[in-house]
Amino acid sequence: MVWTYSRASRRPILAFLSVFSFFVLGAFIAAKSGAPTAQRNFEFRHAARVDTPWESKTRAESGGDKYLIGVGKADITGPVVEIGFAGYADLAQTGTGLRQRIYSRAFIIGDVNNPDDRFVYLVLDTQSGDTGVRFGILDGLAALGDEYAVYGQGNVAVTGTHSHAGPGAWFNYLLPQITSLGFDKQSYQAIVDGAVLSIKRAHESLTEGYLDYGAVNITDGNLSRSVYAYLANPAEERARYTDDVDKEMTVLKFQRASDSKNIGILTWYPVHGTSIYQNSTHVAGDNKGVAEIMFEKAMEGEESAADGFVAGFSQANVGDTTPNTLGAWCDDGSGDMCSLENSTCGDSKSQFCHGRGPLFNQLDLGIASCYEIGKRQYNGAKSVYDSFGSSGTAVVGSTVKSFHFYHDMAFWKFQLEDGTEVQTCPAGLGYSFAAGTSDGPGAFDFTQGDSGDPSASPVWEVVKSLLRAPSPEQQACQNPKPVLLDVGEMSVPYPWTPNIVDVQLLRVGQFVIIVSPSEATTMAGRRWRAAVKAAAADLTDTEPKVVLGGPANTYAHYVATPEEFGIQRYEGASTLFGQWQLPAYINLTVSNIHYLAPGASGAPDPGPRPPDNRNGSLSFITGVVQDNAPLGKNFGDCTTQPAGTYTRGAVINATFVGANPRNNLRLDGTFAAVEKQGGSGEWTQVRDDADWSLVYTWTRTNGLLGYSEVVVSWETGADEDVEPGTYRLKYYGDSKALFGGAITAFEGASGEFTVM
Repeated sequence: MVWTYSRASRRPILAFLSVFSFFVLGAFIAAKSGAPTAQRNFEFRHAARVDTPWESKTRAESGGDKYLIGVGKADITGPVVEIGFAGYADLAQTGTGLRQRIYSRAFIIGDVNNPDDRFVYLVLDTQSGDTGVRFGILDGLAALGDEYAVYGQGNVAVTGTHSHAGPGAWFNYLLPQITSLGFDKQSYQAIVDGAVLSIKRAHESLTEGYLDYGAVNITDGNLSRSVYAYLANPAEERARYTDDVDKEMTVLKFQRASDSKNIGILTWYPVHGTSIYQNSTHVAGDNKGVAEIMFEKAMEGEESAADGFVAGFSQANVGDTTPNTLGAWCDDGSGDMCSLENSTCGDSKSQFCHGRGPLFNQLDLGIASCYEIGKRQYNGAKSVYDSFGSSGTAVVGSTVKSFHFYHDMAFWKFQLEDGTEVQTCPAGLGYSFAAGTSDGPGAFDFTQGDSGDPSASPVWEVVKSLLRAPSPEQQACQNPKPVLLDVGEMSVPYPWTPNIVDVQLLRVGQFVIIVSPSEATTMAGRRWRAAVKAAAADLTDTEPKVVLGGPANTYAHYVATPEEFGIQRYEGASTLFGQWQLPAYINLTVSNIHYLAPGASGAPDPGPRPPDNRNGSLSFITGVVQDNAPLGKNFGDCTTQPAGTYTRGAVINATFVGANPRNNLRLDGTFAAVEKQGGSGEWTQVRDDADWSLVYTWTRTNGLLGYSEVVVSWETGADEDVEPGTYRLKYYGDSKALFGGAITAFEGASGEFTVM
């Protein structure tokens, strides 16, 4: 498939406005009614330097403390067509196919001597964790029976890689549902079922083993997209750091004791999942999805790795980071970079301001840049993995603890360290939220740093008043944020955003994980980690290592520092609970850290349970009615054959009579494949949906009659391990009958072709 370049300028407000009247009508009606792959090799470029600035306890094969460890992985690829994507909140970004499957990866760590003390850390290739999804995962674990009763509210963390290239329509709250036209049970269930299955597989793999961690600086993997806000932080604080974003990746290795085989790694590194542009409509896991699958494939046949090796690339303090490492430029022909203060161009608007990834010049919707940023993360993690024998730090101390509780942020009063009483607020989004970022600019002349006076859009003043104008108490609480959307006080037909957030910490030995419901900015993450590290020093004899993972459990947008909040760029405007949100998060975690102490018993009060909107959410998403093959054709027929011969670098296409892939998600399976012919004429699958170079595209050609076609594309130029030989393309589909709705599987194959 040959891609052309275009950049959409829509962001949440534009998409929101386009469906506003439609959705509100439905809302009020609802309120009234009450209703097997070949091993791959990769080039190693941008080799990263291993940096372990803390005191190490090095070991090769034995030593340190033993833990219960287990890893598991399962497919969570939901509907890849006809469902709006999650992340950019762009109504136009509706799925048309699949570039790479997305997964849930589960990591279990437990105390060998007290097996009930354990936790699960999930890494989902999704935009974030979510309240409803977490409820579903906990329900699914309970349904597995008594053996799984050890997993529950207090010890399951559900994080997302923050990819913006996956199916949406699974959120618990109304606001993020709007641009996907509501809630889709199939999309939601794919995530929940896959997450539960990954935990089950991790549980079944539990064994005694060791944990080690190391670090590497990946200097070319991210950039700050909000330097102007970062500069508002105190100069003496900024002087303690060499960069305006964190460059360090932390890698935690899981090693089986029985044979010293490694069963997985879990990494933390901050970079937005926005390498793929918002006008790309093929599902993928963005740059972290690339890194995960690349690492797992590299471990196939690796002597040090066990079968079923799982690599999780978790997000960190991602809030103000971008993968667009060439910076933000004006696509207006001027050749200028965007303004530092508010990311605008010569027309004083933000619409032409776009970030550029490292391979921007390929003009391919960010696909090549996405692969490159994923590869840089892979290379960094692999350099740490290869050096563990000489520079790893053993996790020591037998303690495994966790805690979780809910907290209502609406008008919550607490004291800062100096004794000053402050409060957090009901959720609110500022005017600069509508401006978007250089990863995806907004509309209606909103800009970052927008004061709301004068209004960038008189239309939006009407919309704001129709929804809910913030009360004087709310506006005073949110000051200096001018509130555009008072979402925390909007509950018709059900809550629009969370006011109740998850507070969660995990600990194994000296290794502590902050589980954040919000996207923390760079400095917010640094302050939070430092506070937890200082508090954790009393719990361990070894210097604590603290990482931050998220967005997790409940998606609560952003958390900026109070100084960054005052600048009111996008991240500050999206800090839901006011300027004291970060100190509140720190207070809530640090004040409960004693629950992680050795021998600690009990748990915090669970707090107010958040609303569960899974069974009452609106949906304007239509289902599949029927599939039919055109007259004289059968499902799976190859209507456009590949040529007979190709040289490596070509894009090889085949077109098939298709059916809607929503009929069967083929979880842990594939829609497309490349097969290679062996010497005896047998065919062996060598590529499938997990491979970046194999792309599946579905198009409805006649909605009334139910006709559709599928194009399977093998991009051999993006495939680093193409061997000469004879190949064919395969397509696997499922059709739906109009009468009775029976689903029937079929498959198709192209003719043979040779790759030179």
